[in-house]
Amino acid sequence: MAAMTVQQIMKLGWEAYEQTHLLPGYIRDAVKAIIACRTKALGGHIQGCPDGHFQRQWYNSCKHRVCPQCAYLQVERWLQKMKARLLGCDHYHLIFTIPHELNDIWIINVKAMTDLLFLAVRDTMFDFVEDEQHVGGLPGMILSLHTWSQTLIQHLHIHCLVTAGGLNSDGTWREPKRSTLLPYKAVMWKFRGKLLDLIDKAIQKNVITLPKEMSAPQWANLKNKLGRKVKWNVHIRERYAYGDGVATYLSRYLRGGPIANHRLLSCENGEVAFLHRVNGEAANTKAVMHLPIGQFIQRYLLHVPPPRSQTIRHYGLYAAGKKSALAKCRLMFGQLPVQELEFMTWQELCEHQGDAHPEVCPECGKRLVIFETIPAEKQPVPQNKPRGTPLKFPLTKSLAVSC
Repeated sequence: MAAMTVQQIMKLGWEAYEQTHLLPGYIRDAVKAIIACRTKALGGHIQGCPDGHFQRQWYNSCKHRVCPQCAYLQVERWLQKMKARLLGCDHYHLIFTIPHELNDIWIINVKAMTDLLFLAVRDTMFDFVEDEQHVGGLPGMILSLHTWSQTLIQHLHIHCLVTAGGLNSDGTWREPKRSTLLPYKAVMWKFRGKLLDLIDKAIQKNVITLPKEMSAPQWANLKNKLGRKVKWNVHIRERYAYGDGVATYLSRYLRGGPIANHRLLSCENGEVAFLHRVNGEAANTKAVMHLPIGQFIQRYLLHVPPPRSQTIRHYGLYAAGKKSALAKCRLMFGQLPVQELEFMTWQELCEHQGDAHPEVCPECGKRLVIFETIPAEKQPVPQNKPRGTPLKFPLTKSLAVSC
């Protein structure tokens, strides 16, 4: 089986998929960007050795957040900046997952539901960590939204990186009073109550729209059912020395879409094969899933965030407005003030990783120069969209909640 890329799969299946699905503009723009990435459609340049030993043609990247082909440099830039700001203390990793029964509401209210989920997690954490009974100080938090499972179905959860302690109002650093940071059941109950209450109020204010098949009484019944659930999936992981490892883990969700190219195996006879981790098994246990190409594309596009949607957010000591408090805490841990890092180029990234400089002649070692700029291709005028194109991304319930 020949290895595939998301770009190749989109090239093979997008035209047929687009003809049979009504999609919002930002979804179409995402696919067009992926297909055009590093091709002559985006233009580029020709560069070579000044002495004529070597010449090559480079095409520009699309830089779309769900394109797995050009996300690496963007992620490394964020990670470098984040590691420079992390406090030199232990950190905890928490995971807040919402029930699949809320998936249908999420699908047609992605932006509003994203904001409410971040708000519920943030307020839950502040309520507990700032309480003297548990820590008694302002923590530093990084929250990262993750919407997919290994099989690309909708699995909505937030990863939370939080300092093991917080800055008290008297200017001292307070350590957690328990080894697990917070009481699991109490955190789960608080998070459940906050999120359901936020959604209910947003529905009453028409900020959130219910699915057509769900009436107001049905939502009330669902809310009561979810509120009585014994367990929502809230996971408090073990304590980690420093936070670099967890920050690296969170950076995987910053850009690049729901699946990396190295997990794709083939696309043959209209079917995509890819690797996925088996739930409940050892971490390295992998299986192969086969999906019709149209269904693979549908699952992939389910996780394209709306424009200007923030999927990683910083709170507490790591918030942009808490620079002085962060500097005070860094001093306590013997760290220098946060340094403003220079913009990292992809050439510098290669050198940092020990790779050969990517822009030197392989024969004489001289820096390559640009001989010619390749202009981007003119895009055809788009056809009028069919009447009745919905503003929301349509998706069947079965794809949202099950394999």
